[in-house]
Amino acid sequence: MKPMTIAVTRHSAASPRLRIDCRRRLSLAGLAIACALLAGCSLLGSGGTRERGTIYAPDPRVAADPSWPTVQWQLAISPATAARMTDSLRIAVRPTPDELQVYKGASWSRPPTQMLEDAVLRALEDSGRIGAVARQGSGINGNYKLVMDLRRFEADYAGAAVPSATIEVNAKLLHLADQQVAASRTFLAARPAADTAVPAVVASFDAALADVTRQIAGWVLVAGQQHEQQPH
Repeated sequence: MKPMTIAVTRHSAASPRLRIDCRRRLSLAGLAIACALLAGCSLLGSGGTRERGTIYAPDPRVAADPSWPTVQWQLAISPATAARMTDSLRIAVRPTPDELQVYKGASWSRPPTQMLEDAVLRALEDSGRIGAVARQGSGINGNYKLVMDLRRFEADYAGAAVPSATIEVNAKLLHLADQQVAASRTFLAARPAADTAVPAVVASFDAALADVTRQIAGWVLVAGQQHEQQPH
């Protein structure tokens, strides 16, 4: 009976170690599989992963052109509209005419429509050439309303060695008294980047946004004043 007792004692002492070793091996194997899956998701750029990057915030300042008229009427700026891909926080780049990608590790601090609205509002406010200007819904009794549709906000190679920051906006000036379109125009600004690096591309966006803002602000004042001088 003693040999049997010794055998049982050794078996019961070894079993927990075997179970622990098996559990460790299974845990390590599971961890390896999990790491492999996570690595795969990271390479694919899955939405479930967070990548470190730089946030850019273009903030152009536009000086009033001496040719801009001084007007007494008031303007309300409606929230700008855009397609979802155009109004993304990711910085879009078009390497070929039929292909749209985004720069990895870089994003905008605000959607492009907000950047456009803020730039136009600031340019008109700082110009001192208009009676009053504010966002729609702010309580201002506007005589006119500016409606903008952002069609393009992307870095476009267009067959060149470096991309150009390209911004296209369709703008309508509505006369609120009769809800008629006083004027309508499409604006386009394109500024080539100094090189292909993201900071250089962002700098070209800042310049292009300043260009299109200057065009829109001046057009609003001129078109609105021309409409005011017409019988209606």
